[in-house]
Amino acid sequence: MPKKEATPARPRLLLLDGHSLAYRAFYALKDANLVTTDGQHTEAVYGFTSMLINVLRDEQPTHVVVCFDRSEPTFRHEAYEQYKANRQETPEDFRGQVSLIFEVLDALRVPHLSLAGYEADDLIATLAHRAAENDMDVLIVTGDRDALQLVNERVTLLMTRRGISDMTRFDPATVLEKYGLTPVQYPDYAALRGDPSDNLPSIPSVGEKTAAKWVREFGSLAELVDRVDEVKGKVGEKLREHLGQVLNNRRLTELRRDVPLDADVSELKMGAWDRDEIHKLFDTLQFRVLRDRLYQSVGTAEPEAEAGFDVEAVTLGPGEVEAWLAAAPEGRAGLAVKGTYGSGTGRLDGLAVAVPPEREGAPRRAAYIDLTGLTPDDERALGGWLADEARPKALHDAKGPLLALWAHGFDLRGLTCDTALAAYLAMPGQRSFPLDDLVLRYLHRELRAETDDGGQAALFDDPADDLGRELAIRAQAVRELAEALEGHLEPRGGTRLMREVELPLVRVLAEIEHAGIAADQAYFTALEVEFGAAVKQAVEEAHRVVGEQFNLGSPKQLQEILFVRLGLPKTKRIKTGYTTDADALATLATQTDNELPTILLRHRDQTRMRTTVEGLIKEIGDDGRIHTTYNQIIAATGRLSSEKPNLQNIPIRTAEGRRIRQGFIVGEGFDSLLTADYSQIELRIMAHLSQDAALIAAFESGHDFHQATAARVFGLPPEQVDGELRARIKAMNYGLAYGLSDFGLSGQLNIPVAEARALKDEYFQEFGGVRDYLGSIVAQARQEGYTETILGRRRYLPDLTSDNRQRREMAERMALNAPIQGSAADIIKVAMLNVQRALRREGLRSRMLLQVHDELVFEVVPGELETLRELVVAQMCAAYELRVPLEVSVGAGRTWQDAGH
Repeated sequence: MPKKEATPARPRLLLLDGHSLAYRAFYALKDANLVTTDGQHTEAVYGFTSMLINVLRDEQPTHVVVCFDRSEPTFRHEAYEQYKANRQETPEDFRGQVSLIFEVLDALRVPHLSLAGYEADDLIATLAHRAAENDMDVLIVTGDRDALQLVNERVTLLMTRRGISDMTRFDPATVLEKYGLTPVQYPDYAALRGDPSDNLPSIPSVGEKTAAKWVREFGSLAELVDRVDEVKGKVGEKLREHLGQVLNNRRLTELRRDVPLDADVSELKMGAWDRDEIHKLFDTLQFRVLRDRLYQSVGTAEPEAEAGFDVEAVTLGPGEVEAWLAAAPEGRAGLAVKGTYGSGTGRLDGLAVAVPPEREGAPRRAAYIDLTGLTPDDERALGGWLADEARPKALHDAKGPLLALWAHGFDLRGLTCDTALAAYLAMPGQRSFPLDDLVLRYLHRELRAETDDGGQAALFDDPADDLGRELAIRAQAVRELAEALEGHLEPRGGTRLMREVELPLVRVLAEIEHAGIAADQAYFTALEVEFGAAVKQAVEEAHRVVGEQFNLGSPKQLQEILFVRLGLPKTKRIKTGYTTDADALATLATQTDNELPTILLRHRDQTRMRTTVEGLIKEIGDDGRIHTTYNQIIAATGRLSSEKPNLQNIPIRTAEGRRIRQGFIVGEGFDSLLTADYSQIELRIMAHLSQDAALIAAFESGHDFHQATAARVFGLPPEQVDGELRARIKAMNYGLAYGLSDFGLSGQLNIPVAEARALKDEYFQEFGGVRDYLGSIVAQARQEGYTETILGRRRYLPDLTSDNRQRREMAERMALNAPIQGSAADIIKVAMLNVQRALRREGLRSRMLLQVHDELVFEVVPGELETLRELVVAQMCAAYELRVPLEVSVGAGRTWQDAGH
């Protein structure tokens, strides 16, 4: 779509058909499987929001409103009982998404309207008519062709064609070109043609061409009716036979322009949207990319920036750094670093320091340090200042800059605030924390320099020194933002967690990223070939079973083969037919004797393993090691995540996963790898938090925990608990820690929901303390608005009071899950800190390499294995004192897999 002028000559009203666009977005993105990590489908709301952002950006309306249908019957249903009677039931995955769209519109301050008895089209027609009377231009966005009748010199139509971005612009000339009709004639044509989507019948043997020909020839339907005898032949007979039906179609097709709306078009302005509301909602919906697009391209947001940064900045060249730093006032400085980092290393390109003002009202000062050509004294002074614990510093997202500083030979100590971490602890549901956004939200400022006239200051003698200008402003912004965020974090109870856990962990993570883990490239290459061969074999077996070649990755072809050619039982119905996802194939594999579903599952598994190994090979550095990148500010529960590569994605319990772990090896100069894994940490936390005496007793019994709990539930001696009973209770034990529903349990155990519910009831009869705890945690979270871990890590859950049942239930599951998952995250982080401190204290040269789930991996120098084993177990067990003691399993070997236990 071509962009329009930035400032319209006349007011421009944008009218959107909410339900039409939501359904189109839902079906356009259905196969994309847009589902949040909490299970909320977002295809409709994502697609609708994306379309809205694009149209607002491209059309720049002055006024906007979205019109929606209602569930009540309309006047058309009263006039024609079969109106839209052929419509399919609303898809289950679509339910609840319209209310989410309402929330998006409310957050964006976009008005939305509906009225019982009328369709969205009628509201649009009425508002378009009123706008034209008020000398406004109108733009309508819909997928409904009936809106073509509204097009005129003031009203333009954007008709969706395919997907969510392909639209056709209709003005009167375009309508005439496409249909050979004027917009006024369109309802006559539609009445003759009929409309299957609205269940309006057509005339047998009369299609679109004939209908359009009649309207062009006679000028209007009214004139055609008056001269109906002039239409000859069988089509004429059909027309006369169905004339009453056509006239009824015409009454139903006409859009009402007199809907009694209590809305003044001049007041339908798009307000300045609230940045905090957008963050909260888009975080819940996990719309990170859409949020970035919105900020970059649409309108304005509240809070508006009041100003930039008033800062006096200089460039420090050779011989100037030592004196400037020595004269810097006491107090916390802000740092900004420019560089590249990743794969455990980095490069430092620039550095700026912002210092506190010497007195209240004094100018704020910053310096950009040109790292090229510094004297040895400058290097020594800068290195000493950076490494001085007594000089407090603030930095944004410090781990990457720390790696860049190390690459230049500098160390960083005295870090008292990481503004990205502080923002994460204050708003754990958010997915990203860019500095410019935080500055705008908390300081109401923009990352620019302030001049007397509000323009952009040239901070340096050389106006081309963009890097210095950028870093000086960022350093000052970080210094001020740190104070604001700490003030925001203190009443939320996160200050101690940041200072004692998250900030110290930054350095530990940087160290293990820098170390990396050795990889056997030849082994991984051979494994890739093997998995590739297995993929090829699965393809050949599938072709043999079917008797012809086909694309195993094509859902369309799979549906044809599975459900038509082979006649296998139908799976869950989806827009494109019947699902062929992994769960469906697994069900088919157990329900039928046909071997194809099993082959398809094996093909997918082997393809996934090959892709995983390919990704690992690409990440092997020049040093022969893989340096994953850890992220502290992604998971709302506090869990660490890793990327490039994501080592937490490697399967633990499958044979293929174990083979992949075999490729991670001990590096040169080291003797072995040691792994240390918490045993059943979530269940121990559950016992601690619930204080359930029976659950605690099961841990203290000396028996296998799942066997002991199964014995209590089923009233059997532990030795009589078979594998099936143990598996059922194991699913229950872990499922409760993750907020597992009756339906989820039935799916895991492949038993009816009623049986799963009964099993749960039996469990709670024995472990009533667990039941009471789970109930109380949701009730408390609903009252307070958040859950809390053993270290005070909060997760805010505003949806606990949502009117949307689906979102409310998801929030309840998160409330059950967050304290246990978050407490496990707290404990493993404390363990990492304890172990790293103990390694330094004891002077050991062995080092920590990885943290994966509840497991730590170490590289052991010769002669230190037993000492390290004892140290790691002691420090991990002492990370937190639970009512049920923490237990750690330890193993050692030449590979990660061999070190398993």
